[in-house]
Amino acid sequence: MSYNSSVKTYNNSAHVWLLLFSFFCCLFFLINVSPVHARNSYESFADLVEEISPAVVNITTTTVIENSENLLPQIPKGSPLEDLFRNLPNQNGSNGMPRKRRTSALGSGFIISETGLVVTNNHVIEQADEILIELLSGEELKATLVGSDPKTDIALLKVDYDKPLSFVKFGDSDLARVGDWVMAIGNPLGQGFSVSAGIISARNRALRGNYDDFIQTDAAINRGNSGGPLFNMDGEVLGVNTAIISPNGGSIGIGFAMASNVVSKVVYQLEIYGATRRGWLGVSIQDITQEIADAKELKGKEGALVTNIPDGPAKVAGIRVGDVIVSFDEQPIKDTRALVKIVGATDVGKVVEVKIIRDGEEIGVLVTLGHREQVEADLASNGTSDSIDEKELGELELSGMTVTDLTDEWKEKLELTSEIEGVLIQSVIPESLASEKGILAGDVIVEAGQQEVKNLSEFNDILEIVREKEKSSILLLIRRNNTQRFLALPLRD
Repeated sequence: MSYNSSVKTYNNSAHVWLLLFSFFCCLFFLINVSPVHARNSYESFADLVEEISPAVVNITTTTVIENSENLLPQIPKGSPLEDLFRNLPNQNGSNGMPRKRRTSALGSGFIISETGLVVTNNHVIEQADEILIELLSGEELKATLVGSDPKTDIALLKVDYDKPLSFVKFGDSDLARVGDWVMAIGNPLGQGFSVSAGIISARNRALRGNYDDFIQTDAAINRGNSGGPLFNMDGEVLGVNTAIISPNGGSIGIGFAMASNVVSKVVYQLEIYGATRRGWLGVSIQDITQEIADAKELKGKEGALVTNIPDGPAKVAGIRVGDVIVSFDEQPIKDTRALVKIVGATDVGKVVEVKIIRDGEEIGVLVTLGHREQVEADLASNGTSDSIDEKELGELELSGMTVTDLTDEWKEKLELTSEIEGVLIQSVIPESLASEKGILAGDVIVEAGQQEVKNLSEFNDILEIVREKEKSSILLLIRRNNTQRFLALPLRD
């Protein structure tokens, strides 16, 4: 009996220990092979670097510039020193013409096809007389410019080689998340091929242009990295390293790469057409403030408010000044920046549906997009003076500004075309409500309360109706320097 009891106790203990062992094995397995751990357990980037680095190139550019100034001291004629300085080297040539000198710049790039297409920044090769591409092997090849786009700072080059070149592909930058690992390869400070790694710190950054979509990273990016690739852990290009924020010119962990989904579209157009072909809607727009939303009785501030319509696709389609664009080609529009980016990325000639809010109702119109690059040169602005002489008759005081009729005399003084109608803002009191809204003397009110204004009498009638409705502000459409914008002016003296 004692023996049997002992055996039973032993078996129970072994069973418990076996269960505990199995539990800890499962726990260890789950911890070490979980998706989160697998994504973040990179012991080394060496294999990835070895695979993709042959497609990264160093870029050297040479530019010939003229020295137009003579830095030698000016010696009076007949001076004893004249002979001495005559024999010294001069910036000017022997024929008196300015000497030419060469300057060099360094940057990075990456190959996107086995036939030798190379992507880099526009500012790396801009105004260059000669462009040299250095491969990882050390070979140097002359490159020619296929096309460039200053708006996104992207350039496409071409090199000829006697065999297929290693290349990399673009990834989908829209799938990238803040916190993902990324790796930059380039030519920082002229040191040759160099690798740095970090994470995506932020997305959708805008630095300087309408088409900006920058990925922010803490991977070290320095001068010379410009034009180089920012890779994800699959070896795909997520962005083109373009800029840094730094008080000393060196990396402090705030670098920016133009997102690949922007770059790939630009590169495609440069390869096919040699230039970009952005869609053009043909409207001037502004963001919607809460005051404007209240004045137009909108539900929110989303959308882009149309302030001007030159001859173009939108005008043909029937879009009007004062319409609020809330959707473009089935994509919701949050603000003006979103509309500009979406329109610019849409093919020229495409017929798209634009949804607008007009008089509280949503309307859909079909628009055939134009070609922005063809019309940009024609959109020059006319200058307008900010200060004008006072006029004695026909004045109206409103929120710190004086309004008067826009006569032919005023149109001539302000260099306005004869067809422009409205009322003239003659003067603005500093620190008044009108001044705080950015209104200037010389501005022209072309609409008030969403109605066209032709003279001071009409403006006064509209103003009285607005006040009878006990509204706290009036929506004005202001024209300045051939551009127009809406603003809600508070009705307080």
